[in-house]
Amino acid sequence: MAERAAGPLSLPGDWPAQPDLSLSLNGMGTFDWDLASGLLYLDDQALDVFDTAPEEYDGRRASLADRIPPDEGARLDAVVARALGDGSTGYGAYFRRRRRDGTLRWTHTQGSIRRDDEGRAVRVIGIVRDAVQELADSTARRELAAVRRVQTTVVETTTAALAHARTVQDVIDVLTESGGLEHLGASGLVMGLLEAGRIRLVAEGPEGAHVPDVRVTRTDEEYPLNEVVRTLAPRFVESREEFALCYPDLWSHIRGFGINAGAYLPLIAQARPIGALGLLYGDKEGFTAEDRNLLVALSSGIAQSLQRAVLFEQDHDLAEGLQQAMLPRRIPAVPGAEIAVRYRSARLGRDIGGDWYDIIPLPGGRVGAVIGDVQGHDTHAAAVMGQLRIVLRAYAAEGHPPATVMARASVFLHELDTDRFATCTYAEADLSTGTVRLVRAGHIDPLLRETDGSCRRLPVPGGMPLGLSAFFGWLDYPVEILELDPGQTLVLCTDGLVELPGTDLDDGMGHLTGLVRDGPHDLELLADRICAVVDERGGDDDGAVLLLRRGGAGGPSPGGRLQQRVARGDPEGLSTARHMIRAAVGAWGAGARADEIELAADELITNALMHTGNGAVVNVRVLSGAERRLRVEVEDRSSTLPHRRDAGESGVSGRGLLLVDLLSDAWGVESRGSGKCVWCEFAVPDRPSP
Repeated sequence: MAERAAGPLSLPGDWPAQPDLSLSLNGMGTFDWDLASGLLYLDDQALDVFDTAPEEYDGRRASLADRIPPDEGARLDAVVARALGDGSTGYGAYFRRRRRDGTLRWTHTQGSIRRDDEGRAVRVIGIVRDAVQELADSTARRELAAVRRVQTTVVETTTAALAHARTVQDVIDVLTESGGLEHLGASGLVMGLLEAGRIRLVAEGPEGAHVPDVRVTRTDEEYPLNEVVRTLAPRFVESREEFALCYPDLWSHIRGFGINAGAYLPLIAQARPIGALGLLYGDKEGFTAEDRNLLVALSSGIAQSLQRAVLFEQDHDLAEGLQQAMLPRRIPAVPGAEIAVRYRSARLGRDIGGDWYDIIPLPGGRVGAVIGDVQGHDTHAAAVMGQLRIVLRAYAAEGHPPATVMARASVFLHELDTDRFATCTYAEADLSTGTVRLVRAGHIDPLLRETDGSCRRLPVPGGMPLGLSAFFGWLDYPVEILELDPGQTLVLCTDGLVELPGTDLDDGMGHLTGLVRDGPHDLELLADRICAVVDERGGDDDGAVLLLRRGGAGGPSPGGRLQQRVARGDPEGLSTARHMIRAAVGAWGAGARADEIELAADELITNALMHTGNGAVVNVRVLSGAERRLRVEVEDRSSTLPHRRDAGESGVSGRGLLLVDLLSDAWGVESRGSGKCVWCEFAVPDRPSP
């Protein structure tokens, strides 16, 4: 309404512009090509595109031969011929033209095809224009898109790799190995963790670079890692001069390593700094906005992964300490035996599990060997394992037979109010005779390595796992008796050394059998080899192995064993026991101490018959070793332990144990599962050589 009130509009005299003017002002020329005559009309702007003067052009395409390279002309002709022949109404193409100075420039042409009533192409009318800037802009966009794709790929691949990093070293390896630094254009990496107000370096830059006294620094010291931790802002050093000006102490040590720029990034997780990362460059010319955004985004993922790694290592240290506390601190020396043990931690979870081993010295020179596995891979499994190991050791040390040890351990685990069960193998070995009593509770079979190195599986009948047998009330555990010859080795292990990825139990047992067979003779080296091979094969479960070899000629050898039962109120049995002791003393070359041995033995037997209300079992045997000894054992079914007491001047009893103490070289009391055993030992001379 306002425009109408103001009167008619004032417009330029040549408005609207003619098409030829519009095209000319926008750098476009026109052409008209008559296909029948072959004449090609080019207006002045089109001739200018081809860098050709009007007088140089005669209206024929051949006049442009010097302006269109042959290969470009052939490609353009093919596009036009295809459009003319397939009934198209138009075409468009990019081609290069040659200017007078010889340079090539991109050109774009677009033609509209006119056809007669029968559809034959008779005329092409179109435009031609310079396309250099257009393609330059397009190329720039493609290059930028390519850069962004590369950056996105770097972030995605690095983030994916960091997802599998479990330790701080794993994080460093992801960034330094497999071309990680090359993708970022960096030549070195430095990383520090924040610990109690100090920065501790965990990666120290380019190989060979060393800055003294910076492995642990205070956060207020003037180093770039410390600065970004203080400010929580990234720091980009873009030249050698900036390095020298801002960090002279650091630059004096690294200037010889070809570094000219650095990007230092705070590592922030859950809104608090946990450390800092530095990327060092040898040929960087400043940091673009894209560079900075990429590195900041990448530092966030690295910080999250690093925090997981730090927490994992803390958990690992805690778990490893707990596991070591649960396992025996040392393995006792066992005369007549070689023993090697190993525990291999899990590779997943918290690196802790319920596997354990134990060696238990038993009365009478026997030894108990235990291998077991509590269900699960966590601190609860380790805690249950520790309790189970202790009670099983206590039951065995009390003298209970192997089947009873297993049954009582199962009842204990069932009453522990836990949902875990356990598998276990318990071997009670008498190294003087070589007799081994084996009991298996749901565990894998043991192996036996012969003196010639061959190895075989021992099919030991077994009962249910500990805890489950008590739950179902099936507490019977069959006992397998094995004769272990000198030089033979009993191999006990948990399923973590057998059940490996891609194999079933039988395949795993076969592989372990071959490994033991082909392994070194030395038990310590053999144990190391077993664990190392399992690591190489990628086992994810924890595992334990116990190797027990009976000694050869240097170990204990049986010197004879005699046994006599004496019932209470049985004078004949008492007399027989005395005759047995007297005969053994003479037969075994201990006649020089016959009176002492017989008197001490008589006191032990009499005490058992008088003070326990039950009968007694008398054992006499010779122990060989560094010193040959004759041992007298008197077992009874009373748990009351004897003790020395003062008989007084007029007392008629109370001097028995005093006499035993004075006459023997050693004496003691051992708890047995059904009572106790009182024993005494006498050093006797070696038998003369025949």
